[in-house]
Amino acid sequence: MTDSQPTLPGSDDESSSTDPAKIQEPRLWSGDGWTAKVIKNEDDDGWAVAMVKDGEPEPALVGPWTMGRDKKNPKPLDINAFNTLVKTASEFVRRHEQQLHASLHQRITVTANAGRLTVSLDIVPDEDHPHAVLSAHDETGALLAEVRVAPSFKLNRASAVAWAEGGFSKPAGR
Repeated sequence: MTDSQPTLPGSDDESSSTDPAKIQEPRLWSGDGWTAKVIKNEDDDGWAVAMVKDGEPEPALVGPWTMGRDKKNPKPLDINAFNTLVKTASEFVRRHEQQLHASLHQRITVTANAGRLTVSLDIVPDEDHPHAVLSAHDETGALLAEVRVAPSFKLNRASAVAWAEGGFSKPAGR
């Protein structure tokens, strides 16, 4: 490579070996597994920034972006803004994953049959055969019962106690 050719960010041998997809342009910035793209806000005259996690087809987060000094064009992306956007988008994705996990894996502890039981409902969101597994464990963690139920089964204190006191048979109509 001669000195007269422009050098693109991330094009030298050292950078390309650590992060080959690193782009640092005023409206497009990528690195750390994320790409930030400044886009025209379709709702008004402003700008927005879309954060896309590498390998994902859709943005994980889209938010407003600051106008530049000319009040016409967007403020260019820089390393500090990109790092803040990566942190925000990563936290957003993490919270979404935690919420999804909590909705698919429920657990409740009840007193039934003269003992403390932990009843769990684990939903399997399979596209062809969605189902859930209802299980009960005693205080030592030993599995007492496990049965397959509909993914729409509602686990609450009353249903857990009724299942345990009914001998852990498959809940009716589920």
